[in-house]
Amino acid sequence: MTAPTALIVGASRGLGHALVAELFGRGWNVVGTVRDTTARTPLHELADRSGGRVTVEHLDINEPAQLAPLHDRLGPLDMLFVNAGTTNNEGTPIGQVPTADFVEVMVTNALSPMRVIEALEDLVAPDGLIGAMSSGQGSITNNTTGMREVYRGSKAALNMFMRSFAARQAETDRAFVLMAPGWIRTDLGTSKAPFSIEETIPLVVDVLLSRLGKPGLEYLDRFGHTVPW
Repeated sequence: MTAPTALIVGASRGLGHALVAELFGRGWNVVGTVRDTTARTPLHELADRSGGRVTVEHLDINEPAQLAPLHDRLGPLDMLFVNAGTTNNEGTPIGQVPTADFVEVMVTNALSPMRVIEALEDLVAPDGLIGAMSSGQGSITNNTTGMREVYRGSKAALNMFMRSFAARQAETDRAFVLMAPGWIRTDLGTSKAPFSIEETIPLVVDVLLSRLGKPGLEYLDRFGHTVPW
């Protein structure tokens, strides 16, 4: 049998790189994207020792013109997962956020992931999975503390856009996943986060693989529990 293939967008380091490594370790072929065309990353190191089962592609998700050439270079996929994201100064109340910061976070976290999904979704098998890295902070219901307001808003927007996308594909057999992995120690999550990549990503991959063959959209945490919208 041919090994399944996943594309992880935003995989140079952190959660994205860990997703690639975990899927590779479970027998998948994996394509990971990096934004920088010159610097070597942990993903490149993994690709070098993967025997050709991990490959590296270039994509800046905020450059839509790069999507069509990437599409042409890719083959059929069983999973498409967009991990790329950013944040701003988490302590700034929304009314004081500079417009440029607001636009950067909203475009990177909400608009660009959906552009990637819309551009590449025809490569995904009819019964495959399309997902994106959301956050528990994208839950409107669970927001009882405020702060990180632009980041929260961008993930809530991503959730809404993904829900619209899934609704347009309601007759398909595809699985759609918005993943809320928890607060993890990464460059984005900072060293204050309580959970490590090593203890989190295997659980995330368990959830993603469990959704294959189950049509419809789910907003889930790393344990497979539903997160309230």
